[in-house]
Amino acid sequence: MGGVAAQLSAEQLLRLPVRVAGMDIGRAVDLILDPVQGRALGLDVLCRDEVHRFLPLAAADVRDGVIELSSAFALVDDSGFEFYRGRTSSLRMLKGTHVAQAGDNRGVLRDVVLSAAGDLEAFVVETEDGVQRVPVEPGVKLDGNANGNGR
Repeated sequence: MGGVAAQLSAEQLLRLPVRVAGMDIGRAVDLILDPVQGRALGLDVLCRDEVHRFLPLAAADVRDGVIELSSAFALVDDSGFEFYRGRTSSLRMLKGTHVAQAGDNRGVLRDVVLSAAGDLEAFVVETEDGVQRVPVEPGVKLDGNANGNGR
């Protein structure tokens, strides 16, 4: 168990239902990232009881258009979620941040692409010329200067 079946954008991932034994239990509303390590750690899931819970990506099977859990116990409640919030960034908060390479602005972050292992493969950025993918490689980073479009 655990991980993404194939390369997937965060936007695609956040459209998938979260299920246990085929029953919808909530929906993913944000992707939790460790931008320093270049990995997705999990999802912020808004459960049917209107409580946000953290779902470690390693505890989910993402395939066939579904985020499937073997048990609802894979979801970490709000108090456990605080541990992750203090050490990570949410995609929602990072949107609007500039992506830089060797000091040059490559564009404004709109999405990320994940590998099957949950590694960040590419930043999807918006430029004056349109939307493009910038591969995550040494020297490519989020520069921390939001342009005001973050959500």
